[in-house]
Amino acid sequence: MLVYTFDRTLDGLLTAVFDSFALHQQPEMLLGEGGVLPLFTEEVHPVVTANDKAQRVWTGLEKQLCKEAVRMITVSWLSEETELDTPLFHYICKVFREKRDISRNFADQDVLFVTNTARRVMHEQLRMKQFMRFQKAKDGTYLGVVSPDHNVLPLIIDHFQDRFQDQPWLIYDAKRRYGYYYSLTPDPGLTPRSAEGRLQGKNPSPTGERNFNGEGSIYSQEQGQVWRTGREAVVRITFEDDESLPFSLENGKLDEAVLSENDRLFQDLWRTYFKAICIKERMNPKKQLSDMPRRYWRYMTEKQ
Repeated sequence: MLVYTFDRTLDGLLTAVFDSFALHQQPEMLLGEGGVLPLFTEEVHPVVTANDKAQRVWTGLEKQLCKEAVRMITVSWLSEETELDTPLFHYICKVFREKRDISRNFADQDVLFVTNTARRVMHEQLRMKQFMRFQKAKDGTYLGVVSPDHNVLPLIIDHFQDRFQDQPWLIYDAKRRYGYYYSLTPDPGLTPRSAEGRLQGKNPSPTGERNFNGEGSIYSQEQGQVWRTGREAVVRITFEDDESLPFSLENGKLDEAVLSENDRLFQDLWRTYFKAICIKERMNPKKQLSDMPRRYWRYMTEKQ
């Protein structure tokens, strides 16, 4: 059995596809670094990620597949599931071997696996839009904390920018330790560090790396840019350490010193409303768990 190993990045996977054709090989498995090799492994080829090779493969995919199919690949990758590596690798290889769009061939197990994975990711990003709860900080910034199973933040930022254009906000992924900060006013010095400081009531010097989060392909993200639309800007931020966070990772609650004076009242009012509209005779816990899984409850105000 021939096994390819890679660094578990999308560039690494695309480079593995390039190596497969360059070396005229068809590995049975694509395995992330540190994974356990199958029992009957005869040969291992370590893939060295190369951006130029990955870009060539990606350009070829965009020529062979429709836009929806290309997006399906990037969305499925956001699942972060290790089981996806080999099916996605085989899927992309088949596209180049057959030289046609196979994205609708659901009789192919690799195509079906990638498609179903992408659907699970899209389903969760929809739930993130439904179950996001915000708290207001004293500086007027609204904080929403989530911990999704899949890395769906890049898929939902457009939605919240369109819906909440008149207020600054920070959406933070507690599981992956990063978030997106949205600003209202033009600020050439807007950086992850300055965004972090605003939520904490500080004004530190603008330092740190910035990541672009634009429309279209998730793969074609550019480093060193802030996504701007008119006067507004969205910047990807991380905090230096968990102790510097002005909120709890366990339940997403803002520290009392940072929380707006009126927000506690609004939270109590929302819980009261949630209880008031509940009809006990019609309670269906099984249906509620189906529509609102328990794993989301700890960040939802009405469930705290």
